[in-house]
Amino acid sequence: MSENGNGLPATSGTDTRGGELRPRRRTAPGSAPGTLVSDPNAPRPKIRLMSFGPGHFAEDEIIGVESLPGRIGKDGINWIDISGLGDAGIITRLGEMFGLHRLALEDVLHVHQRPKVEEYGDQLFVVFRMLDPEGKDPSEQVSLFLRPGLVITFQEKSGDCFDNLRNRIRHGRGQIRAMGADYLTYALLDAVIDHYFPVLEAYDSRLDDMTETVLRRPRETIVRELHLIKRELFNLRRIIWASREMINNLMRADVPVLKSTTMPYLRDCYDHCVQLMDMLEMQREVAASLFDIYLSSLSNRLNEIMKVLTMIATIFIPLSFIASLYGMNFDTKASPWNMPELRWAFGYPFSLALMALTAGGLIWWFRKRGWIGNGRRRAPRHIKRAVRREP
Repeated sequence: MSENGNGLPATSGTDTRGGELRPRRRTAPGSAPGTLVSDPNAPRPKIRLMSFGPGHFAEDEIIGVESLPGRIGKDGINWIDISGLGDAGIITRLGEMFGLHRLALEDVLHVHQRPKVEEYGDQLFVVFRMLDPEGKDPSEQVSLFLRPGLVITFQEKSGDCFDNLRNRIRHGRGQIRAMGADYLTYALLDAVIDHYFPVLEAYDSRLDDMTETVLRRPRETIVRELHLIKRELFNLRRIIWASREMINNLMRADVPVLKSTTMPYLRDCYDHCVQLMDMLEMQREVAASLFDIYLSSLSNRLNEIMKVLTMIATIFIPLSFIASLYGMNFDTKASPWNMPELRWAFGYPFSLALMALTAGGLIWWFRKRGWIGNGRRRAPRHIKRAVRREP
């Protein structure tokens, strides 16, 4: 087991085989609550500060944690974004600097948390997951602390879906500069949740392509692909379901930092989660039905093969009988039960013609019944009688 600089076992690692989130490293059993242990493989923290208001804006890259309090604006909103969780010491100093609860900081470093919201006095602690379809991990944990005039976010690594939000802040577009820190919290949640839609739309395209493949030319590898998609959709369902409950709990939180003017926006965010759940449930049903269609296609294909082989065998059964009958070579001139075709000049053409007529008659009968070709299958007699009795 690897250790961090404090000699404690490393924690907060995850395994994402098959698109499923699985925690791998934990703190040692019996550790004190609030023990902060970082993953030695995680990137070191990078701190970015945005201070803005209706009439001012400033953005800085913070090199040392100790210089952060002097750069925080006294008026307006301050957004501290930390990318990378590879140094528990920096996280600890940030918690002491801004009065962040140790239990919440422990959840920040344990990146296998489900989306949730917790109250710690006059501050809110929110955990949500940001999808990363092109990265190694299917999702990334984002932890957020909301205090009066201050929002602190912790991300596992650099790169996120907040670039449009940052551009809105830089150029003063919309009303985000005139609103409070709770509105910035909503904007961050909304950006993450809206990022779910293109991911689910990509699954729609994949399922449409797989539907065409299953219906036209099913292949064996389709089973593995469907199984992986079902597991990924199951993991997405856990994330979106928990995100919906998290936003619902956030709307019910009774803290002064969350103003009533932000509630309509949170309700809109909740409505987006409901839409995502509807899309996800439909895709899960499509994936399950595709698996059933694939099995039915294989069964129908096997039935068609068995039908063709059975018809070929049925056609050759009377031909084999005729050939075996004339192959007995009984020649009893004194008996009335002799085989006259044996001495007949046209015996051989006669037997070939008989075989051809027999085979042709069977093929004609099969086509008439609709078993082969495009022949129409004859309806049962009771259906015909019911149709004739209709006025």
